[in-house]
Amino acid sequence: MKIQSVETVVTSPGRNFVTLRVTTSEGVVGLGDATLNGRELAVDAYLREHITPLLLGRDAGAIEDTWQYLYRGAYWRRGPVTMTAVAAVDMALWDIKAKTAGMPLYQLLGGRSRHGALAYGHAAGRDVPELLDSVRAVLAQGYRAVRIQSGVPGLDAVYGVDGGDAATGAGLRTGGGNGAAGDHPLPFEEVWDTAAYLRHIPTVFEAVRHEFGPELPLLHDGHHRMTPIEAARLGKSLEPYDLFWLEDCTPAEDQAALRLVRQHTTTPLAVGEVFNHVNDYTTLLGERLIDYVRSAVTHAGGITAMRKLLDLAAVHGAKSGLHGPADISPVGTAAAIHLDVAIHNFGIQEYTRHSTDTLEVFRPSYTFDGGLLNPSEAPGLGVELDLEAAARFPYSPAYLPVNRLLDGTVHDW
Repeated sequence: MKIQSVETVVTSPGRNFVTLRVTTSEGVVGLGDATLNGRELAVDAYLREHITPLLLGRDAGAIEDTWQYLYRGAYWRRGPVTMTAVAAVDMALWDIKAKTAGMPLYQLLGGRSRHGALAYGHAAGRDVPELLDSVRAVLAQGYRAVRIQSGVPGLDAVYGVDGGDAATGAGLRTGGGNGAAGDHPLPFEEVWDTAAYLRHIPTVFEAVRHEFGPELPLLHDGHHRMTPIEAARLGKSLEPYDLFWLEDCTPAEDQAALRLVRQHTTTPLAVGEVFNHVNDYTTLLGERLIDYVRSAVTHAGGITAMRKLLDLAAVHGAKSGLHGPADISPVGTAAAIHLDVAIHNFGIQEYTRHSTDTLEVFRPSYTFDGGLLNPSEAPGLGVELDLEAAARFPYSPAYLPVNRLLDGTVHDW
């Protein structure tokens, strides 16, 4: 069975998505998520101009060989654009293989290891009362684990709370910029104060624990904003509130920074949302500096690469916590859920409900019930793409916000 045609579909039903659509000589269609938030068109061009000519006529069933061919043959390796493009191809080929086999994808990955994948939702508030209401709303949707994000006194806007949140999709559609270059929106710029944040967040978790008790799994994302000693201080101050994890507490590319954090706190650590290759984790896993792997199937080379990364994590006692915000399409979400139920070292899955417009374009058949995600039982990934609906939502430039310190210096986010 040969690859006969390859096309990309760029659509913006509430936010921007790029989807790879691969068709075989037998007419079997596979879908892959190629969305890279804020750099979507770079991946679209990479796929159309550089990868598509390499795929036509290739054996659609040779998934491992195709992965290595695209990764090693280009000379320029890794990076988010390359790895997102490779991931899209990989997902589409797994979708085709599972459809051809007449099985849901997880069966080809070894079958079920669990009844379902525990998912966490996102609660946020500008102040504590608003946050508590948000937690109640998340629990009412059926979640059994909650990520907690809060506004900080003295700051007008905080990523994940006042818009511009990659998890919820708020504030990203138009860019929400502080100005515009012609018709092109500029990123919104937020002012950040780490000292105020470190003073405030422990009081937030104290209030949440007081209201909801000790058993509810609570998570928090630091968005890379702390130095190692600041992250160590936060992790230690949060120990009384028994977090499920503290995520991305320091800039992720500095793997050695986690040594200092680990030395000073027993709060579990999750890292890797911006990682795109297994080599990004070698120090972190080899020295057991983290507890959860946070990469996305969409951004880290697809199902083939992610399965290998999670096997390496298992050897070192780490579990999965795959990235699953709304800027990953239902295709990428479905791929993650198939992996979640198949692997042994599953931890938790980030899950953000997609908008009504998004679900008009993408029609997934995975389910969320009783706090658990389950993959479709249909052959393949279990997601359909409506091309006519996709055409009704043209691409619109949008960015994540930029953070600056009080003195105007650009900061991590």
